[in-house]
Formats: sequence, structure tokens, C-alpha cells
Amino acid sequence: MFRKSLGFVSHKAVISTLFGAILSTSAFASQPPATGLGQSWPNATDVSVSPHYHVYVFIRDGIRYIQVNDMNGTVRGAVAVADHVVLVLPIGADAQYVSTSQTNVQTDKASSSMTETVYNDRSMQITATPVSSGGVNLNVMAADICTNPLECDGGNVVSRIPGG
Repeated sequence: MFRKSLGFVSHKAVISTLFGAILSTSAFASQPPATGLGQSWPNATDVSVSPHYHVYVFIRDGIRYIQVNDMNGTVRGAVAVADHVVLVLPIGADAQYVSTSQTNVQTDKASSSMTETVYNDRSMQITATPVSSGGVNLNVMAADICTNPLECDGGNVVSRIPGG
């Protein structure tokens, strides 16, 4: 007795499918990619705080990988971070010059006046310093995470109270 138009059903199905695809795409866009590490121009968001470098973040199996490229796309170095442990990866033209607070890497002569921050989040900071050989020293430093709200501003330590 009652017939629905196939055109109306198809139109409704198409709209709901497109709406679902848009929502799922935006959910995927907020997650860092799990592949592309080691590539000159990975399909990932550049999160560098420097106009002279590109920094890409990848996450896989709970491990965060951070890669630093120069302006030409040359991979300079990368680290893996899990549970506040930083591991230097054997990736990039300057992998031998990547240092952390946990490693003691012999660095090339660098001019500290040329040091600039290339990545900074609530847990770490990466700086880059050009060296005379044409390479780049990358230094990964853990941020001073705040555990006492009276000493904090947005999760970072702003002062130390003696005896506190």
C-alpha cells in the first residue's frame, strides 16, 4: 500500500554514509600517524616550533617517535619515547650527534649561539645546533614535570620553594 521512493532511500543512505565518513575522518586526523618514520616528507603534521626544521610525531603501540628533518627534507635524527625513557634511533644523517640526558654522546664543535628549539611539548624539548661539519647536534631534554600544584603553572615547574 505504501511505497517509498527508491530515490529518497538512496539519498538518505548517501547522506548518512557521507556524514559517518566525515566524522571518522576527523577522528583519525586527530591521531598522529603510525607509519612514515624515516621518510623525508611523511604524511604527518609538521609540529616544529622552528621555521628552519620540520618535526614529525608518530605513535605506534604506545611508543611515541619524534623525527627531526631539515628544511630540505633530510632526516637529521629521531628518538623513541615511552614511560619517560628516551631512546636514540639509528635514523638520519646526524644520528650519531643525537644526545639525551641519558646518553653521553661526543658532539661535533657546535656554536651554542645558533641553538634553537625545534620541538617542545609538556614532556620534552628538542634543540638543534648546526655544527662546522654541516651536520646538526640534536639534544633531547626531559621537561621538569610538576608534581606540586603550588609550584606549577600549566603543569610546568615555575619555582622551587626551599624545604617544600
